[in-house]
Amino acid sequence: MISACLEMIGLGLSVTGTLLVMVACGLPMWKVSAFIESNIVVAQNIWDGLWMSCVVQSTGQMQCKMHDSVLALTTDLQTARALTVISAVLGVQALMITIAGAQCTNCISTESIKAKVVNVGGVIYIIAGLFVLVPLCWIANNIISDFYDPQVPYAKKREIGAALYIGWAASAMLLLGGVILCCSRPHDEKSSYPLKYLSPPTKSTSINGDYDKRNYV
Repeated sequence: MISACLEMIGLGLSVTGTLLVMVACGLPMWKVSAFIESNIVVAQNIWDGLWMSCVVQSTGQMQCKMHDSVLALTTDLQTARALTVISAVLGVQALMITIAGAQCTNCISTESIKAKVVNVGGVIYIIAGLFVLVPLCWIANNIISDFYDPQVPYAKKREIGAALYIGWAASAMLLLGGVILCCSRPHDEKSSYPLKYLSPPTKSTSINGDYDKRNYV
């Protein structure tokens, strides 16, 4: 019962983390305009994402443009594109693997194999969480470095956008959910061998039909 509850909690956290990875991947708010010095009063706000750049006017109108070329992007954005997509794909694969080995399904009959399958799904979720964590920390480090760099003009300084915070929450859920799945079904070596019960010895009878005297003390 406890293992089933841990399984559901781990799977719920992992699925939520996978969905948040997809949301963060599609949002354009990875880098947002920094309102400092002469940029305090501006008529527009600039958002930079993995797939597009958006300009939000003070009137509420928003115009977005897809990135023309992948090679024109910076190295951190190119890496973030690849790793976030891989993380989302791994999350979907881990979901199918975990469901196949879950206790509430009958895809696999052997309990020991089901436990191993669930553990494999948890490991894949942990890898997916690490894949999305690397570009998030890399981009955040570049944003902070450029923000405090005096050689970067104020118009080009950026701040951490909402997509990074969503990505960090997704990474935490994937890592925590993967660890819970790995710990929810420990391997029980005793269950892999059938139990053998010894039958009590039967009393032997003599040729004439009477019980053998050796059975009596």
